[in-house]
Amino acid sequence: MKILLALLLGYAIGNINPAVILSKLKGFDIRDKGTGNAGASNVTMIMGKKAGAATAVFDILKATAAVIIAERLLFPGTYDAGLAAGIGCVLGHIFPALMKFRGGKGLASLGGMILGLSPLYFAAMLAAALILVIVFDYISLIAPVGSVIFTLIYAFSTGDAAGTAALAVLSVIVAFKHTKNFIRIHNDTEKHVSSLWKK
Repeated sequence: MKILLALLLGYAIGNINPAVILSKLKGFDIRDKGTGNAGASNVTMIMGKKAGAATAVFDILKATAAVIIAERLLFPGTYDAGLAAGIGCVLGHIFPALMKFRGGKGLASLGGMILGLSPLYFAAMLAAALILVIVFDYISLIAPVGSVIFTLIYAFSTGDAAGTAALAVLSVIVAFKHTKNFIRIHNDTEKHVSSLWKK
């Protein structure tokens, strides 16, 4: 029951989407612009670097907060409570009930979940993300590839079968959400990271 409550807590927090909030304050819906994604990269393209950075930081911190609240405040001593809250937050970001299930793709929230679980894991994943960006110049590869890498790291470092299975399912969902990105990469029409930061 505690794991379910942690999952629901994370999901509720994940529904708070700064990309949609910022765009609504400007008189439009970010999901109707650019790539249609309610995330930091689309905000950067449409609203500029400052708004994109603020969106990314918020999405990271909301997932970190979900993990910490569940793991240390509400359900201390309950194994996998933090992980459940983190996964719930990523799912809430991707499929927010408050926004007709049209959210982002989970990159920043995934990073925030990892940060909440282990700053060491986060540092390792950040290094892996930087390598991916340098080599391929596509930000859209970070979430699907990173989620798989983290699932493997988690599996080998903890031996937690249930947690690993949950992360594997999340990885499949994240990869599915990036299907259009994969197609655009194949067609050489996907935006490069370098182009985002020229705006």
